[in-house]
Amino acid sequence: MAVWDDLVGQDRVASQLTAAARDADALVTATASAASERKSAGAGSEPSASPGTAEAPPAASKMTHAWLFTGPPGSGRAAAARAFAAALQCVSPDRALGGAPGCGFCDGCHTALIGTHADVEVVRTDQLSIGVKETRDLVRRAQLSPAGGRWQVIVLEDADRLTEGAGNVLLKAVEEPAPRTVWLLCTPSLEDVLPTIRSRCRLLTLRTPPVDAVADLLVRRDGIEPELAASVARATQGHIDRAHRLATDERARARRASVLKLPLRIDDVGGCLKAAQELVDAASEDAKQVAEETDAKETEELRAALGAAAGTGGRLPRGTAGAMKDLQDRQKRRATRTQRDSLDLALTDLAGFYRDVLALQFGSRTALANTDVQDALERIAAGSKPERTLRRIEAVRACREALDRNVAPLLAVEAMTMALRAG
Repeated sequence: MAVWDDLVGQDRVASQLTAAARDADALVTATASAASERKSAGAGSEPSASPGTAEAPPAASKMTHAWLFTGPPGSGRAAAARAFAAALQCVSPDRALGGAPGCGFCDGCHTALIGTHADVEVVRTDQLSIGVKETRDLVRRAQLSPAGGRWQVIVLEDADRLTEGAGNVLLKAVEEPAPRTVWLLCTPSLEDVLPTIRSRCRLLTLRTPPVDAVADLLVRRDGIEPELAASVARATQGHIDRAHRLATDERARARRASVLKLPLRIDDVGGCLKAAQELVDAASEDAKQVAEETDAKETEELRAALGAAAGTGGRLPRGTAGAMKDLQDRQKRRATRTQRDSLDLALTDLAGFYRDVLALQFGSRTALANTDVQDALERIAAGSKPERTLRRIEAVRACREALDRNVAPLLAVEAMTMALRAG
């Protein structure tokens, strides 16, 4: 299985990355051959070029030092970046016979894909943003020579969460790249990174995968029953990660079903306020579940690392309270992001409901995403006009934007449900 097999519906992107990986491999091979020839010619007494000081890819090369992966949620931006990172580390003997890097089986590919390769750093955050300190640590890491002699690869899955200061720190590293260091930045759109950064990156734009292709992936890769795979792929309109979650998490399916009932429950002010409270409570429950799974373990591990002895009543040594406070602050920020992400998923489902309503009102032949609630769709479509449906879709969009601006979740969702009622 090649590293590109999980890039659903992205044949053009896979082709571009394969070509770049070929050129990258050719550069590594040429550098190693030149060093070997110098040594054979008796130049061993002179310091030869180390792997980390090799030339950067030439201008005509399909390989470059910085890439920007963009595409809608669920398109597989991070998967494409990780697959490319694996291809850059590929050490398959087939390459010498004309095979493309990225076999998926060799030690380089395997360790890169599972996250244990010494020269591949994958950065994702469960916080609201990535700050200056974390970015400086990454830049320092990027200056190191690759331990395996190929490429030092930094995959930044949430580049859109860089603060302005962090973006400026990253800019210098992208402007003056270290030899054999490759930056792979992932964002939903071009506008999510500084113009000065995106102008120095090679752009790859991914598309939303076809529903049938996502269903096939779930069956082939995850062993999901074909009927369920087709249902969740259709419900999420090709969003790979959300489709996988719906297929494997019964609670996620129950929450989605509850969200899709909301349009039928907002006939009066009381119904609007109750529906809003339930949406926010469900998101808070998600955050609480994540906290229960991770917070206690993190806290215990930090206490042990700080030297909280068992016979001292669990008291921390002097001067370590600040570290514990930092951890608690990070956990609170993670809970806030989890709640917002959960709410955003609910709002995405709600917007999809009203898009199906609009399709019915216009008599579109486009396949509906929410066929499991077809009766509700037809009821809402028959009882309103397209103009009203468009206003409702706009109300959902406005709620998402309000949450991005840190408006109190309950206030934002209550405003939305009242707008949905008014239409």
